[in-house]
Amino acid sequence: MTALIYLQGYPESLLAQVRQLIEQNRLGEVLEKRYPQAHAVTTDKALYDYVQGLKNRYLRSAPPVNKVAYDNKIHVLKNALGLHTAVSRVQGGKLKAKAEIRVATVFRSAPEDFLRMIVVHELAHLKEKEHNKAFYQLCCHMEPQYHQLEFDTRLWLTNQALKNR
Repeated sequence: MTALIYLQGYPESLLAQVRQLIEQNRLGEVLEKRYPQAHAVTTDKALYDYVQGLKNRYLRSAPPVNKVAYDNKIHVLKNALGLHTAVSRVQGGKLKAKAEIRVATVFRSAPEDFLRMIVVHELAHLKEKEHNKAFYQLCCHMEPQYHQLEFDTRLWLTNQALKNR
C-alpha cells in the first residue's frame, strides 16, 4: 500500500477514502473532473503579475513583494510547496529587506486553484509569520475554499507521485 506522505495528519476515515480511490485507479479521474485544466501562469513574469494581482486585491498595506519565481530547487517533500523569504541587502548604507516568494516548479502544470492556494499561503506570511489562527483566517479571507484547496492539492501531489513511480 502506498504511504500517503502528503496527507499525514488527516483523519483515518478520510485516508481510507483516498486509499480506496487509489486502489480503484480513480484518484486522478476524480481530481481531473473537479479541476479540469491547468493554468496559463507558466513564466516567472506571469507568476509575478498573478501574485501582485492577489496582493493588490487583498493586502494593499502589506510590504511589497520584490521577487516572485518558480523554483525547481524546492523539493515538495523536504521543504514546502512554496517559500517566502526576506532577503536583506545593503543599499546606500542602509539595510533593506526585500520580500521574495518562490513556488515549486511542479505547480507550473497544476490546476489554477492549486497555484492560487499556494500564492495565498505565501502572501499571508507577509502579515503573519506563524501558522496560527490569524494566519489561517487571512488565508480564508483571500480564498474562502482555502482548506479544501489545500487538501485537494495534497491529493493532486499524491496522484503525481503515483504517476511518477
